[in-house]
Amino acid sequence: MTSPVTLSTSGLTPADVLAVARHRAHVELDPAAREQVAAVRAHIDALAAGDTPVYGVSTGFGALADTAIPPSMRHALQRSLIRSHAAGAGPEVETEVVRALMLLRARTLASGRTGVRPVVVETILALLNAQITPIVHEYGSLGCSGDLAPLSHCAIVLMGEGRARDRDGQERPVPELLAEAGIEPVLLEEKEGLALINGTDGMLGMLLMAIADLDDLVRTADLTTALSVQGLRGRDSVFRPELHAPLRPHPGQEASAANIFALLADSPIVADVAAEGSRVQDAYSLRCAPQVAGGVRDTIEHARTVAERELAAAIDNPVVLEDGTVTSNGNFHGAPVAYVLDFLAVVSADLASIAERRTDRMLDKTRSHGLPPFLADDPGVDSGFMIAQYTQAALVSEMKRLAVPASVDSIPSSAMQEDHVSMGWHAARKLRTSVENLRRVLAIELLTAARAIDLRGPLAPSAPSAAAIAVMRRTVEGPGPDRFLAPDIAEAEARLLDGTMLAAVQEVTGPLA
Repeated sequence: MTSPVTLSTSGLTPADVLAVARHRAHVELDPAAREQVAAVRAHIDALAAGDTPVYGVSTGFGALADTAIPPSMRHALQRSLIRSHAAGAGPEVETEVVRALMLLRARTLASGRTGVRPVVVETILALLNAQITPIVHEYGSLGCSGDLAPLSHCAIVLMGEGRARDRDGQERPVPELLAEAGIEPVLLEEKEGLALINGTDGMLGMLLMAIADLDDLVRTADLTTALSVQGLRGRDSVFRPELHAPLRPHPGQEASAANIFALLADSPIVADVAAEGSRVQDAYSLRCAPQVAGGVRDTIEHARTVAERELAAAIDNPVVLEDGTVTSNGNFHGAPVAYVLDFLAVVSADLASIAERRTDRMLDKTRSHGLPPFLADDPGVDSGFMIAQYTQAALVSEMKRLAVPASVDSIPSSAMQEDHVSMGWHAARKLRTSVENLRRVLAIELLTAARAIDLRGPLAPSAPSAAAIAVMRRTVEGPGPDRFLAPDIAEAEARLLDGTMLAAVQEVTGPLA
């Protein structure tokens, strides 16, 4: 069971977000946070009762910010805001994305900077705990003024409207879902509709999950590199520590080289290559692997810094300052998050690209140093892994297209009031596809390298490499005649996704950097 997560005024950790989004952890509101939220709400109530127009409290929104709204129409104003902004289209996004979106919006509401009533925060948490998931669509956010449409599709469910799925993934009427869970629909008061949708929560949630996935995948890339080095009878000398931090002090490069060196330790194949002494250098896809994977690591670290800063932010417009002042700002602009989402798509594509080059080398008899063409059992009759590399190439090509940044685009909206937007939501959406494709590319390299190493017998690989291959051989056969290959690729991908591959390797090496 995943431990409960407590939402306090100090916010959340990345691990908290993953626990709720992916593992459906229970969320509790800290009593001190509830008191703070209630105290700040008193300022909003006072402003709402006053004669001076205040944006988001007693006025319209966006291009209608100068239009005063009388008290009798303010419930209708909030309701209309959410209904009109729940205008997404296209496929549904994943449950984990919606849960992260909701949790992160609740985090900001609990900060005491937005002016909502405690019941608004508590109702979001009740939805999460009942595992009621609003249906959110792929298209609708420009990543500025927050992830407006996605958050509105969540907010409308709080009102007892819209569309949602139950804990089993079945779509059912929202009033029925709320009643079954004992949740009362929320009648939104002044400012609450705006506070529910003015945040970068969708793009931030997807960034946090991508970072977690890439942390594992960059270690996996070090593993597949080590396997490919042995499959191609490569050398380990270029991974020695003295060639990295002392000469080129990039932390990621140092970590990657250390991992690969450890994964190759005491390899009989590598020892045989050293004794042979017939080659001085390996191809760049082997020799320069730490430089590429290291750059990926350093980019992930920069993205982590941005994500942690954003996770500590209270993003709303207008915002309530400590002295009770309600003032407008531009913190909802997603540029800082959008940039790193794009950066991660770039480095993911390059990490996949170098992995594909290693795979291709193992399949080419003129470059594989003694392996059969395409690792086929009977070349000519069998095609071996020929088309697996085609699949890799298709995945990498798609990743290169997805590496084109979304954050450099901007289409003005709201009658030119919102005349520069971040497109951060779409940077996040394409990064999710890139991360999935990277896992598939590495799974194919893993399969290919494992087969190549088996064909090097009786020479054995290093102990960590043998542990990785043993995991694969539980469900995927070794060299032999052609077989239905797609299930093998899916099996390798599954072992990377569920963590069993890295876990088996690290039982031998200890934790990889």
